Amino acid sequence: MRLFGRDLLYEHLHFFRMELTMNTTYETDRLILKILTPDYAREVLRFQIRNKDVFAPFEPQRQDIFFTPSHQYAILKCEYRLALKLSTVRFYVFRKENPSAIIGTVCLHDILRPPHCCSEIGYRFDQAHWHQGYAREAVAKVLEIAFVDLGLHRVTARVMPKNAPSIHLLESLNFFPEGVERACTEIAGRWEDHLRYALLSPVEISPETHSSI
Repeated sequence: MRLFGRDLLYEHLHFFRMELTMNTTYETDRLILKILTPDYAREVLRFQIRNKDVFAPFEPQRQDIFFTPSHQYAILKCEYRLALKLSTVRFYVFRKENPSAIIGTVCLHDILRPPHCCSEIGYRFDQAHWHQGYAREAVAKVLEIAFVDLGLHRVTARVMPKNAPSIHLLESLNFFPEGVERACTEIAGRWEDHLRYALLSPVEISPETHSSI
């Protein structure tokens, strides 16, 4: 069985005394979102290699070891432990019509509990599946998980000014621009500015304050 399962996740969440529940698998109309265990390392590696050149202009430089099964295994092992602690939760995205091939990933990074109740969202999708609405569908689902299942109050996102498709995605989901973070992340060997966006929980705010998701 590839996933550890909902019952085991409940057990670990109880151990960490968090009054929250979260599934390891979610579905939308067209997609399956999963928290993966390390035995998916080769599938994740294939996804990374297919999109290596596409992701490179928007991510920190990757060493050669990153593109090896052993390194992806170690990453997935670490990510699963973080998911059990609800400190970072990464979902890998599959199409229902081909549930063995990864087409993207959406992650809630650095989840903070009260009094902050916030997280940063990040995402990347296989170039072969751009412009089909998959990214928006998956990100919208993860936002629902963040606000409903995890009870977060605020989700932020950082995006490079030249990344027009990502900006369009965030704005289509009613993220609000908050400003520019100057030289905040080293990308491809250069310190790059990022635009900061935020979305507040639609169940906690009035329509005058912010749009809902």
